[in-house]
Amino acid sequence: MWQHHVRKCCLVLAALVTPALAGGSAAATEPPKGPFEPTWEFIENNYKVPEWFRDAKFGIFMHWGLYSIPAHASEWYPKHMYSNPGVTKWHTDKYGPPDKFGYKDFIPLFKCEKFDPDAWAELFKKSGAKYVVPTAEHHDGWANWDSDLTKYCAGKMGPKRDLIGDLAKSVRKQGLKFGVSNHRMEHSSFMLPSANLKTDLFDPEYADFYGPPKRGAPDQKFLDDWVARNCELIDKYQVDILWFDNGVNGRNFDAVKLKVAAYYYNRAAEWKKAVSLSTKGDAYLAGSIKDFERQGRAPKELTKYVWQVDDPIGEKFGYVEGMKLTNAGTVVKRLVENVSKNGNLMLNISPRGDGSIPEEQQKILLGIGKWLDVNGDAIYGTRPWTQFGEGKGNLTYRFTTNGNTLYAIALNWPGEQAVVESLATGKAGKVESVTLLGHNGVLQFTQDETGLKVKMPAEKPCEHAFSLKVTGLNLQ
Repeated sequence: MWQHHVRKCCLVLAALVTPALAGGSAAATEPPKGPFEPTWEFIENNYKVPEWFRDAKFGIFMHWGLYSIPAHASEWYPKHMYSNPGVTKWHTDKYGPPDKFGYKDFIPLFKCEKFDPDAWAELFKKSGAKYVVPTAEHHDGWANWDSDLTKYCAGKMGPKRDLIGDLAKSVRKQGLKFGVSNHRMEHSSFMLPSANLKTDLFDPEYADFYGPPKRGAPDQKFLDDWVARNCELIDKYQVDILWFDNGVNGRNFDAVKLKVAAYYYNRAAEWKKAVSLSTKGDAYLAGSIKDFERQGRAPKELTKYVWQVDDPIGEKFGYVEGMKLTNAGTVVKRLVENVSKNGNLMLNISPRGDGSIPEEQQKILLGIGKWLDVNGDAIYGTRPWTQFGEGKGNLTYRFTTNGNTLYAIALNWPGEQAVVESLATGKAGKVESVTLLGHNGVLQFTQDETGLKVKMPAEKPCEHAFSLKVTGLNLQ
């Protein structure tokens, strides 16, 4: 799996963890032997984006945790309830003042009684997704797995079940890849309260959960624990993707980021699995798939590097009562845009605190899956062409390729005739045949100096976007 010229080495990974936290135990400190060293140069020279990721194109992301119980404001509820006067008032009116009912008091309410990992995984399979990345830990410090490092985890409190482990088994049973996201690096300063507000944040009894929060950069104890929690996730679940939020972007965190990267890639070498980190900006100078938060930040042109967008199904990432949602057609067109430019789409869903996925979100996922059932050949396993697309307004096409097959995906129904100017005579070779995915039989076409002109059938084979399969070109 890894390049043959990688020299064997042992990652110097001393003192992975601080002394055992309340309710936990120390993790093994012995580093795994393997081909990766914790340096940017070494990782850059030997890392490769997994082919399964390049083939997959569409994944499911999710934000689900204690903040899903109040279902108010956003997934940043734990921050806002202590620092945003409007949210503090809402919280006080509904639950009580934050010194009497703090964020920790949502733990017994997070029962996840309707969580059915098999049903979730079946839905994700039907959506056409090829990988699933739930939140293992958000900025709030709550661990959704059964951790040996903290008692503030789903395995020991709240639902008292390993949410990450149970979902991993169900997802992999469906043949999908499984990863996790970890946002913990932002936890140390995330829940700083407003001045003079009485809270439970500095009560010593809950120090292992809250920190307590403090201004400035995290201390070494926190960083050691950050490394340890990541290594625990890697070892317990053999994750295919490990995703980090913006909190790790600073160069001052490079030493611990490199420890985790080398640990992860050396473990993967033992497992004989192709895996990857995924991070934002230049958090990782090498060894990571670049992620863009929300579709509006996605590259506007074809890139040489592989990337993905994490984009919410609604206006928020975490579940909020009454949240506005997108629709299947919009998601499909964003997926097509990304794939044509060398990217993936990871659609974030928002489960409720009880572990149910709202029916409206399920319908969107099934609508995407219905489109992919017809048009999957134009998406899965494809690679970009020399240009990502052509046209403006209603006459817009996006291109993907698989070998010498080119797919021209019309983002709107072309009407009686489709005209693809980029396939004019002399530009891309001679077209031999044209078919429309979801429609039986070949289509009549002509090719001249103004473009490829295709007579379209009377009926649309699907909704949202329409894939012309073009053969005969020499695309290699």
